[in-house]
Amino acid sequence: MFTPKIPPPDTAPAPGTSLVPPLTGLVHPPACTCHHTPAAPTASGPAAPPAGPAVRFTPGSLFVAAAGGTAVVLVVGTVLVSMLLAVAITAASVAVCAVVLRSLLNRPNNR
Repeated sequence: MFTPKIPPPDTAPAPGTSLVPPLTGLVHPPACTCHHTPAAPTASGPAAPPAGPAVRFTPGSLFVAAAGGTAVVLVVGTVLVSMLLAVAITAASVAVCAVVLRSLLNRPNNR
C-alpha cells in the first residue's frame, strides 16, 4: 500500500523529451481592428508637446490632494511616535530590571 508505483519502462518518457508540446502555429490578433495604415514620419522632426500643463487641478481636486497628504503625514507620524514610545518603555523596563538584579547580586549576605 505504501510502496511507490513506478510506471513500466514502456510508458515512461525518454530522458531528453518534454511532456509539454511546443507552441507552434499561434497567431495573435492585431492590437486594434480599425484597419488604418501608420502615418509616415515627417521630415520636420518629432511633434512638439502640447502647450500648457499636462495635469489641470480644480479647487476640489486640490482640496482632496491636501487632505490626503495631511492624512498620510498624520498616520505616518502616529506610527513613528508609537514605535519610539515602545522602544522607550522597553528601555526603561530593562534598566529597572538591571538595577534590581545588580542590587540582588551585589549584597547577597545582607538579608
